[in-house]
Amino acid sequence: MDASTIIAKRIALELRDGMLVNLGIGIPTLVANYVPPGIHVFFQSENGLIGTGPIPEEAMTQPRLTDAGGRPVSAIPGACTFDSAMSFGLIRGGHVDMTVLGGLQVDEYGMLANWMIPGRMVPGMGGAMDLVTGAKRVVVAMQHAAKGQSKIVPRCTLPLTSTRRVDLIVTELAVIAPTAHGLELRETAPGVGIDQVLAATEARLEVPDAVPAMAIG
Repeated sequence: MDASTIIAKRIALELRDGMLVNLGIGIPTLVANYVPPGIHVFFQSENGLIGTGPIPEEAMTQPRLTDAGGRPVSAIPGACTFDSAMSFGLIRGGHVDMTVLGGLQVDEYGMLANWMIPGRMVPGMGGAMDLVTGAKRVVVAMQHAAKGQSKIVPRCTLPLTSTRRVDLIVTELAVIAPTAHGLELRETAPGVGIDQVLAATEARLEVPDAVPAMAIG
């Protein structure tokens, strides 16, 4: 199982029946493929769609049906489209139960940096700032390291997305919860030891006496 699949499957276990959930671009979009049986959720894309389904096969894509990053999505029966004003009204009004976003860095304070790297051209912050501030729950889906450098750091060196602490971090190695006292290791991926997580993490991690393995099937 590759890193993206591990992350998406674990985050799918955070879904609860009836939730309105926003999925960011990249790894977060894969979460829609692993909704647990018996759970019915409404996925929102901030470009104006509620009712996104699994990523379609290439032959089944529709050029006018995309996520916020312009990538093809499917729509389930009953899906609805609307303009950006309505979409961001839902987000800023606190109506999104959970957002799943990618990350460049998360620090010991639970602060997220995910919208730009200084010196590189970016199209803008998209809905990230609104989502981290407005969603009821913020889950970060990202690989633990990039180019050999930990993405979980003592203090973010990249521009912050928001000054709100995120609620959960899921990587291919671990599930980590930011708390008022710092980052706490909650779960390790199957076959991954605590020492391996600590070695790959630049930030300080609190390790409880018992750390279960992710239950991702």
